[in-house]
This record gives sequence, C-alpha cells and structure tokens, in this order.
Amino acid sequence: MYIRPEQIAEQYEMEVKSISKGRDCFLCETDLGMRALKEYRGSVERAEFLAGMLDFLKGQNIVAEQIFYTKEGEIFARDEEEQNYLLLSVFRGAECDTKSREDMVYAVRLLAGLHNATEQYPDEVPEFVKMNPNALLLLYEKHNRELRQVRNYIRGREQKNEFEEMFMRQFAGFFEKAQAVTEQLQNMEICEELTGFCHGDYNQHNVVFSREGVAVVNFLNFSYQIRVSDLSNFVRKMMEKNSWNTSLGMELIGAYDSVRKLKPQELSYLYFYLAYPEKFWKIANHYSHSHKAWLSGRNTEKLSKVVAQEGAREHFLQSLAIKKRSLALLSSECFFSF
Repeated sequence: MYIRPEQIAEQYEMEVKSISKGRDCFLCETDLGMRALKEYRGSVERAEFLAGMLDFLKGQNIVAEQIFYTKEGEIFARDEEEQNYLLLSVFRGAECDTKSREDMVYAVRLLAGLHNATEQYPDEVPEFVKMNPNALLLLYEKHNRELRQVRNYIRGREQKNEFEEMFMRQFAGFFEKAQAVTEQLQNMEICEELTGFCHGDYNQHNVVFSREGVAVVNFLNFSYQIRVSDLSNFVRKMMEKNSWNTSLGMELIGAYDSVRKLKPQELSYLYFYLAYPEKFWKIANHYSHSHKAWLSGRNTEKLSKVVAQEGAREHFLQSLAIKKRSLALLSSECFFSF
C-alpha cells in the first residue's frame, strides 16, 4: 500500500526517486528535478489563474515557481480523502539572510520588479483575487477589539503572573498608538491607482538565492490589493529582525523606490502599516489562545524585547514621516505629513 504522497505523485508525468517532508509540503526528488506537493484549499479557477500568472511572470523574466498539471490535465491532484494538492517547482538555495543588507536590499528591488511586471498583465483581474481596499482598517479594528479583550481578561484576574503584570503596565501606551493609526486610516481615501497584484506573503523565507537566479516562491496568497502592502510586510519583518535600525529601514524603502517610484499616498499607507504596534498585538493574541496555566516564559521575553525596541521603532517612524533628506521618495514634491 502506498503512503499518501506517493499516491498523489503517481498522478503526474514524472519518475519519483524519493519523497521527504518539507515545510508545509512533501518534497519529491524526481527525474525532472525537485518538486513540492502542497495542500491546496482554493478553487479550481483560482489555481488555474495562479498557474497562468506564474507562467506570465516567467515571460517577464521573474524567476518564480511554476505549477504543473497532472497526467489527466488537471490543475491539482487528489488523495483518497479528496484533499487537493498542487505540484510546484522547487529552487535549491539560501533564503534571504535577515542579517545581510545586500540580501535584503536585493529582495526589495526584486519585489519592485515583480510589481512592475504584474502591471503588464494583459487580462482582466478576476473578482476572486480582489481584496477589500479597506482590509487594513478592518484588520486593525479587529486587532483593537482583541487587545481590549485581553486587557479586560487580565484585569479581572486576582493573581497575575509576570507576563500579565508587564502587559498591563504597557497596555495604555501601545493601545493609544494602535488607536491613533486606526483613526488616521479611517480618514484615508484609497485610490484605485494604489491597488495591484501582490505576492501576499513577501518575506525572507519566500526569496531564494538559487543557481537559477533569485527566485520568489509561495504565491498561494497572491491577491489584488494595495500594492505597497507587500513592501510594508517585508520591511516590518526585516526591522523586527534588526532592532528597528533606522538606516536599514530607510535604505530598504529607498531601494524599492529606485525601481518602482512610490506615490505619496503609498508612503502614507506604508507609514500606517509600520506605525501599528503589530508585534504587541501578536504577543497578546498568542497569550489569548494559549493555556494560561502553562504560559511559557518565552512570552515574557518577547514582550520585554518589544518594549526595549519601542524607542528605536519610534525613531524610525519619525525618520520615515519627517526626514526626507538623501531619499528621493521623501523629496519635497512627494513629502507627506501626519
């Protein structure tokens, strides 16, 4: 009897030499090279659109993964439990190094190039990839409700542990910043020209320096939304990994802008995205869904780190909002204020 990945792999025109467990996938060594079988929960239409888009990007000289069809010409294969799987190409190499400025700068330039390439897409944008232009506002409103719920829960506890005491001491300051960003987003009108195709999960894990070139992978969250959300996500993750180093953050934004010029309203959106205390919310959300009696000391360490880095984060945000020298994207003709 075959194990499940072997049953799935049999549906493709390839000779499988070995199968191993990878990150959220099965890695298949085949006569055609390395392939990945990944669970897929979307529609046929979305999968076929994504396959076509990846093929289009290849024609635009973007090194990206490709989706392969089964022997029967189907976009995905099914196992005995009717779970769908996509077969994707795999690039061997090193992920973007979050300690290497060269890697990170290359990655944001590559992102800008990816966005430029998608602007050439000739077909109509399907409705199923379009996201609500107010998605960020709705997300932050939800985060704010969740922060209040955690605050109320902890406030009602008679015996508070170290994490809970620290959280209560820090809550007012971080929540004030969260509310301020949310209120400003409510007054921000989203123009149609700000929207476009986005990777949807652009981070260091999805940029691979391989022999075939620097590849972008994991497009399963591909969507049509405010384009600079990709840049915001990447910059935030790099800044968290590098203690909110102001010069690094400005260099990354400038590198993107050197390939794809940022519009003034995109800069505003970038600021709001980075100004929201995302990490504070994330720690609170993890606490909310954890077993309170078994709370790990790791939560306290993470919260302590966020508190310690807040001064550096604020300095970076001030530089992004005010200091425009040395970066064309913060020049006087497109400078913005908050």
